[in-house]
Amino acid sequence: MGMFARMSTIVKSKMNRILDSAEDPRETLDYSYEQQREMLQNVKRGVVEMVSAKHRIQQQATKVQENITKLDQQARQAIDVDREDLAVLALQRKQTALIELQGLDEQIAGMELEQEKLTRAEQRLQAKVEAFRTKKEIIKAQYSAAQAQVRIGSALSGLSEEMGDISMAIERAENKTEQMRATAGAIDELASAGMLEDFTGREDDIGRQLAQLSASQNVEAELAALKSGLPSGQNRSLTEGR
Repeated sequence: MGMFARMSTIVKSKMNRILDSAEDPRETLDYSYEQQREMLQNVKRGVVEMVSAKHRIQQQATKVQENITKLDQQARQAIDVDREDLAVLALQRKQTALIELQGLDEQIAGMELEQEKLTRAEQRLQAKVEAFRTKKEIIKAQYSAAQAQVRIGSALSGLSEEMGDISMAIERAENKTEQMRATAGAIDELASAGMLEDFTGREDDIGRQLAQLSASQNVEAELAALKSGLPSGQNRSLTEGR
């Protein structure tokens, strides 16, 4: 039994959280205001119905009063013609009408008191509804402002995080740039000091040997050409000196 009670409590708490997240206080306030306006309209209708009923009774009382006056005249006329029996009948009807009129007057007095109570209640309720309407609009405005602040705060929070990432990326880029500049400066410094070899003009050993051989052959050819162009005595002395 305790387990089921705890499960029920958990379910209710979760449902309350769901309802709280889905509820818009502005809609709730507007609904409450409409409910109060409906109550006020019911009170006003009650006052109008009370006034209408009182008027109907007052009209009935007026007719009874007219009938009393008429019966009184009839009784006097019956006495004038020496018809006491008719006078007694008229007076009896007059007494009945007077009792009815008294009852109607009491009803009218009671309805006037009730009308006064309803009117005061209507005025009080009207004041409360107006006060609630003013308060409702203030709360709605405050809620809208708070909601806007939350949205702005969320946007600024997201922007702050994004700017943090951008700052880190900029910092990394600046560090890499500084490293590249340092490397380039070191290379320029080494090149200026002549400490860097030009590997583009390097030749292998075979190439050097071929170049030397070609150079020797060129020397021999030029020497032979020189010999062939000299007189015989000079040619011989060059040969001997060789």
